Amino acid sequence: MLDVLERLSTCVEQGKVNLASAHPPPLRGQPGADELCREALAAGVAPQRILSEALVTGMARIGERFGQGKAFVPEMLLAARAMNAALVHLRPFFASGEVKRHGVFVIGTVAGDLHDIGKNIVAMMVEGAGWEVVDLGVDVKSAQFLAALERHPGAVVGLSAMLTTTMLNMGTIVADLRAHHPGCHVLVGGAPLSREFCQRVGASFYSPDPQGAVEHLRSLAA
Repeated sequence: MLDVLERLSTCVEQGKVNLASAHPPPLRGQPGADELCREALAAGVAPQRILSEALVTGMARIGERFGQGKAFVPEMLLAARAMNAALVHLRPFFASGEVKRHGVFVIGTVAGDLHDIGKNIVAMMVEGAGWEVVDLGVDVKSAQFLAALERHPGAVVGLSAMLTTTMLNMGTIVADLRAHHPGCHVLVGGAPLSREFCQRVGASFYSPDPQGAVEHLRSLAA
């Protein structure tokens, strides 16, 4: 079974979605994440093992390469698509409780900003790491984040911004979150941000790349 898990991990890392996928060329004509996840389940591999030993490790490898500047956004998107193809088969086990979630992660691009590529990559990577993700979309105001926290008490919140003009809205949102939920853990990310900005607005954590956010959430769940 180690073979099918390693092959599945490789498919996630390299963005091989299914048998019909032409990408990447070296894996053309071979099963992808879709088929290999079904194969592993049919062979009796525990869903939790598939998640932790294949999907999480595959996304961790591409995430590390991305952080090192050795992989780029299109490759991250392909890897996330492959992981999502496998997650389709695992979601029923999340619902049944057979696979345990680490917690709830509420994410959105802040008010005034319509960029969602970075947010989407983080959301898919976090889900692949075993969290329930509540994606609020783009142009998300404080009231929407607060409503999500009412529905999911104790959730971790992720704020994304891609513009210097909209990143300023993070300060307002963080302040509103703190006023209503003082212990709320808030992650911020996006191209124009920095650790200094994170500290200035009172957020809990900043990462320049998706893998850093995933690693931080893993430390919270440990």
